[in-house]
Amino acid sequence: QVQLVESGGGLVQAGGSLTLSCAASGSIFTPNIMGWYRRSPGKQRELVAQITRGGNTNYADSVKGRFSISRVNAKNTVHLVMNSLKPDDTGVYYCNLVGGCAYWGQGTQVTVSS
Repeated sequence: QVQLVESGGGLVQAGGSLTLSCAASGSIFTPNIMGWYRRSPGKQRELVAQITRGGNTNYADSVKGRFSISRVNAKNTVHLVMNSLKPDDTGVYYCNLVGGCAYWGQGTQVTVSS
């Protein structure tokens, strides 16, 4: 079993920045991919960004150039730096780890005011 605990959500004005962090613990299968998804109001959950243990990254087109994902393998943590935030970035952000099975965090709210 793997547990994912997110932190760092909150309320920010448009144009501002936030950093999300996620720590994984338990029986973590390697290799694995860690990432962030979000569910915005009225939309389905969508991929925001993901990163492999080797550092290969993948971003949603809507966040390219504004968001940056990184991870610390020794600590099983993943971080998402979000810059130039827009109201459309509002949603619940979920940490995800895929390794053997897919695991999800409980979600953290990000609200961007205009």
